[in-house]
Amino acid sequence: MKNFLFLSLLVLLYSCCQTKKMQGKSKNDATGFVPEEFDKQGHRGCRGLMPENTIPAMIHALDLGVTTLEMDVVITKDNKVILSHEPWFGEEITTKPDGTYMGPREERKFNIYWMTYEQTKDFDVGMKPHPRFPNQQKMNITKPLLADVMDSVNKSMMVRRRPFPFYNIEIKTNPLGDGVFHPKPEAFVDLLMSIINEKGIAEQVIIQSFDFRNLKYLHQKYADIKTSVLVEASDKRTCNELISELGFIPAVYSPAYQLVNAELIKEFHANKIKVIPWTVNDKSTMEKLKKMGVDGLISDYPNLFNE
Repeated sequence: MKNFLFLSLLVLLYSCCQTKKMQGKSKNDATGFVPEEFDKQGHRGCRGLMPENTIPAMIHALDLGVTTLEMDVVITKDNKVILSHEPWFGEEITTKPDGTYMGPREERKFNIYWMTYEQTKDFDVGMKPHPRFPNQQKMNITKPLLADVMDSVNKSMMVRRRPFPFYNIEIKTNPLGDGVFHPKPEAFVDLLMSIINEKGIAEQVIIQSFDFRNLKYLHQKYADIKTSVLVEASDKRTCNELISELGFIPAVYSPAYQLVNAELIKEFHANKIKVIPWTVNDKSTMEKLKKMGVDGLISDYPNLFNE
């Protein structure tokens, strides 16, 4: 017991020192993305190896040395923030309460925004064989609360001699889905920020979104939170065009990796914006992008970072 208390005290002191160090570098400056080393981000934890957006996926990503845990969040009927890529139970990963697999034509009927958190626990998201990730480990698992993920990560970090990870959290919204699959951006952001502030990890969080409404509201109400602009491969807007639409300079530009070239990196770096592409799943592309000068990568296979 004494050894445990001593270890806990050391971890607490270390965490406080890290927080003060980060605050000294980026206080009141949400463009000051803190990780100074190459940012190794585990996509949905480590989707290629473990069930996506689950606690085991996040803990295994830490085992692989990621610097940032990338994840997606949605909102339940009772305003709980849980990890999920879609605001419904996706057919690729879901086993229904009756033991049958979710079909592609029925997934949107199982809308998480219409379910309480307790109801979501009836659906398994770890046993159905994934058609695109055949090596993914199978296990009985449900979609976790964001708060539980953070608690599990903190507990796991107590025995690791390394800095605490960052959280790159994607808000999943679309204007057509407001009030149907999710709350409006203001309510969504406030619910997410209540968890982040409760856990005291605002300095360790980057919030990303394809929906600029979320980023604009974050900048307006939570200006110290670092933001990341997500764009699809078809989005050819320049850096200046994105900044003009947002109305501020984000910390990170996160494009589909196919968009990235040396000129693009130079353009964003000139505006002090990090470039962290998604989703890079082969070693040769990783090395190519690193040589170009990207600041990090998001991968389903964070084990590749160590090869």
